Amino acid sequence: MHKFASHHCLYVREVASVLFWRLPLKRGSYLGVSRMLCAAAAERNKEPILTVLRDCVDSDRPLNALEVSSGSGQHVVHFAQSLRNITWQPSDIDQRSVDSIEAYRDLLKLPNVKPAIRLDASQAWGYWCGIQPESHHLIVNINMIHISPLVCTEGLFKAAGIILKPHGLLLTYGPYSVNGLITPDSNIEFNHSLKQRNPEWGLRDIALLSSLAEKNGMFLEKVVDMPANNKCLLFRKESLV
Repeated sequence: MHKFASHHCLYVREVASVLFWRLPLKRGSYLGVSRMLCAAAAERNKEPILTVLRDCVDSDRPLNALEVSSGSGQHVVHFAQSLRNITWQPSDIDQRSVDSIEAYRDLLKLPNVKPAIRLDASQAWGYWCGIQPESHHLIVNINMIHISPLVCTEGLFKAAGIILKPHGLLLTYGPYSVNGLITPDSNIEFNHSLKQRNPEWGLRDIALLSSLAEKNGMFLEKVVDMPANNKCLLFRKESLV
């Protein structure tokens, strides 16, 4: 296994054990529900993130979107039900998460959500399951950057610079530091707890992410404050013109 992939797999196993629980399977219910994972954070933040998406993407023409590190699948099916003009490609490195996404797809029968793919964000774009250059209008990445080694974030930005169409958008969501400062105290404590669990984890600075974007043909267009001391960062791919 690629050395970066081994690091990523480690973080997936650790995170999955604490973030997800399985939905209860009631007598006579759909059997796929037993594979469906549910993250409390995703239930809380899916609607606020959808509000941001509504404000920043076109609703009157067909679009292609890739979600990197989809987790349980709660986000992608929620977005797909509201943004019907977007065809969504969910992905994750963890097979449990891929199975959960497929269970949501099987239950909801959404025509604009493709089958989930296994994708390791730490790998170079050439290993991103054959996703073609300039094939997507939107890439969404939620709550991965602070719970993964930096190489995963670097891989995300490098691939986004290739995969996005000109003027395409990379949206990331999570807690961040700003000019080297972490606020409020709850985020300081959260960052400390992450680093105790894995020294390669932790809140990334917006300046660092902006620099990664610029190295890969994008720029930080907008920062949106979100509930629970999180932010949405909107990175726009520059036009070739």
